[in-house]
Amino acid sequence: MIYTIRVTSGQEKILAEILMKKSRAEKLAIYSIIHVENVKGYLFVEALDENVLVKLIQKVKHVKGFLKSAISVDEIEKLVKTPHPIALTMEVGDTVEMVSGPFKGERAKVVKIDEAKDEVTVELVEVAVPIPVTVKTKMLKLFQKANTAE
Repeated sequence: MIYTIRVTSGQEKILAEILMKKSRAEKLAIYSIIHVENVKGYLFVEALDENVLVKLIQKVKHVKGFLKSAISVDEIEKLVKTPHPIALTMEVGDTVEMVSGPFKGERAKVVKIDEAKDEVTVELVEVAVPIPVTVKTKMLKLFQKANTAE
């Protein structure tokens, strides 16, 4: 059975390691502990039953509790699969439009793409002095590809 544990947001990775060490030390029937990057405040634990889970999370700091109903592997699979990142559709030299933030509605030229951090460095086009600004890819919308601009 796979159970969902509520934890303090930002502590997921550390708690996964702590709980894994505790399960090994106490020889609990815990099969896996899953930390999904884009799901904040939750860990998924595969355990024999609910009693084993209670023993695992007992007296562990930053654990707020667990959801009574177990979830299926298919539900976790949906959370793990991420949509196609926008950075892959953008290339250096493309023109983009800011869709949120302080520069909303402004057009910019892509200077650098950092796929690991999901960030793009752009230079605003319609300003007197072009200033490089690093923003998350979700703040951008592709306006015009570089090769079609010529």
